[in-house]
Amino acid sequence: MLSLVLLDPAAVTEVSQRNVPVPRVLTPEGDRLGYAPVPRPYTGARRLAGVLLGHDPVAKTDVLCGGTVIGSRSRSLVLTAAHCLYHDGRLLKHLAFLPGYDRGRPRLGVWPVVRTWVPARWRTRPYSPDLLPYDVGLVGVVRRKRPLEDVTGRGLSPMPTSRGTELRGLELLGYPVGKGYPGTTMYRCLGDTVEGISQGPGLMVTRNCHAAAGGSGGPALYGGSVAGVVSSSSPLSDAKGYTVLTRLGRRPFERMFARADRAMRLTPSP
Repeated sequence: MLSLVLLDPAAVTEVSQRNVPVPRVLTPEGDRLGYAPVPRPYTGARRLAGVLLGHDPVAKTDVLCGGTVIGSRSRSLVLTAAHCLYHDGRLLKHLAFLPGYDRGRPRLGVWPVVRTWVPARWRTRPYSPDLLPYDVGLVGVVRRKRPLEDVTGRGLSPMPTSRGTELRGLELLGYPVGKGYPGTTMYRCLGDTVEGISQGPGLMVTRNCHAAAGGSGGPALYGGSVAGVVSSSSPLSDAKGYTVLTRLGRRPFERMFARADRAMRLTPSP
């Protein structure tokens, strides 16, 4: 049974000296969590990744998560984690996506969020580990004179996987926050995955990366596609840490994606 914690995107987390044992670090020059800074300039799929900012008016906290542009007919959709959009059943306010974010600068602009989608159970049930296979969300951003993909380039294709699928050489992207991490620089981690649970659509787990706060919602890239999003990790006190990825399961995600794309195609430009 996995011991999991939901990554708090608003937290500043202290981490131990070495969370991923050295033999398990696959990323060249990877640090104690298996991560290394992404070389500049950000190109290709890395140009499509960025930060999703929001505000919880009840907790009075600002939220920083990861996200990535996903290819769609509306050309205006961003993939992230559901818990980056909803806290304790309430939708965050003032959400905006900043693709290519680097050193505190929105290199490709600030894109306010106009619509959000998460699985219904994420909105209606209290948090429990049983929700993690459904910790995936989509946001639609303002279209302006040009849609998002005209600025960032073509969004990534989703790679649906089913329970039990194991992938080798995934690249996780995100903006970790905490000791040694500024939250303004993109980091990467290479990892192999195994199945995490046997219920529902399942979960992918990598023991080569130990995501910290701020890494939530970042993409898990595979072969030019996005196979999942960073959801959770073992507690950061774990000396053999691991990261849990919510896979893009076939039917539930495909239905949500279709609804979101259709709605954004019908949303008029301001």
